[in-house]
Amino acid sequence: MDSRTIVAPMTPAGVSAVAAVRVSGPEVRDVVRALFGDAALATIKPREVRLGTARYPRPADAGEGECLTAAPAIDSLVYVFFEGPNSYTGEDVLELYPHGNPLIVRELIRAIREVGGVRLAEPGEFTRRAFLNGKMDLAQAESVADVIHSANLSELRNAHRLLGGALSKRVVSLAEQVKDISARLELDVDFAEEEADPDYAAWGDKIAAIRSNVVAMLKSFKGAAVRRLPLVVLYGAPNAGKSSLANALLGEDRILVSDIPGTTRDFVEVRLFLDGGEIRLVDTAGIAAQATDKLDALSMEKSREILEEADLKILVDAGEVDARGTRPEARENVRPDFIVHSKSDLRDASTAEGACQNSLRVSSKTGEGLDELKRMMNETLFKNDEATEDFWITSEREKACLEDALAGIDRALELIRTNPAVELLAFEMQLVRRALQSIVGEISSEDILQSIFAGFCIGK
Repeated sequence: MDSRTIVAPMTPAGVSAVAAVRVSGPEVRDVVRALFGDAALATIKPREVRLGTARYPRPADAGEGECLTAAPAIDSLVYVFFEGPNSYTGEDVLELYPHGNPLIVRELIRAIREVGGVRLAEPGEFTRRAFLNGKMDLAQAESVADVIHSANLSELRNAHRLLGGALSKRVVSLAEQVKDISARLELDVDFAEEEADPDYAAWGDKIAAIRSNVVAMLKSFKGAAVRRLPLVVLYGAPNAGKSSLANALLGEDRILVSDIPGTTRDFVEVRLFLDGGEIRLVDTAGIAAQATDKLDALSMEKSREILEEADLKILVDAGEVDARGTRPEARENVRPDFIVHSKSDLRDASTAEGACQNSLRVSSKTGEGLDELKRMMNETLFKNDEATEDFWITSEREKACLEDALAGIDRALELIRTNPAVELLAFEMQLVRRALQSIVGEISSEDILQSIFAGFCIGK
């Protein structure tokens, strides 16, 4: 990777109140001069928020009398200069916050690229430079993506723990323990003829303790599945009020509703934000005792298929339920996790009570029970882990490194049981240490770095 100055938007494409653009590298001061003039550069201070009018850079062949203020304006914006190494990347960094018009962002980046030596950033290049310049280790760099893409508060808290170095500190500590054992082993190798037989039992206990820590971290692995949004499925008989309930939870009329049974022919998926995070909410076609036609049969089959994937199955019931928790006309081999007695404003409060412990009266019209239903879904789907300091790993690369370390540890313990040559034991512990160091990037190849950062956002 070259060390030229890079530029990229930090915010997604689209209209917004404010956008953000980041520039990093040796030509940052030249960019400030080109956009805001010599006076702005002469008085600029690190970490000072400034308001200025960004203009197109003066052409290289412009005459002495042509001043910057004569150039067309791009936008009036706020900008901040960060002097290296006290910046995100460890280099000089300029962050600009123009109005969130995509045209402004495009023209601003085009103007910056007119400064000699500035190019567009590659995916993840800002964070990669932060890693290469010692601002964070590789495990922390990987967690940046988790911070951006976390789908709920639990995942976000875990990502912040990783970014704060929770995994790195534990791995570095284990690597130091392995280093201490390796040093003693190497010493025994060097003086094998002068020393008595090595104390294998003492080494075995220490290595076994390291193994326990590695196994615990491996067991915590959740991987890509952790970012899957929980799936909540509303199902029940035709005209039970499923679509109305979905609209009421969303607070808008997103799904077509009518008094005609069977209006919903296919399942409809929407996104709903709860206190703990975002979920997928699916409104299914009604399931009746018998299909009215082939299309109705296909609709019910689709409903059954999506129910098999559900993390939370909610039966929406507009009438009485039996002891199994299902309406007689919608009896299926699907046990609900929760029952919503819908249309409570249209029936007596004494009905539909006590049939199922996990049940709730709800009215999509009056709002009765909606907050309680949201609370129930939130508590069921999202674990409250604010008080814990534990973390889990999400990187396949980190998992592979831990597996390599575990394999080396197991080989070392097997060697100890067979009373081996010290040289073999020392070699295995070197491999264990290298595997642990790879997690935090003390040992890493260009191919590995490219693979990690290629999946990042352009502006990160």
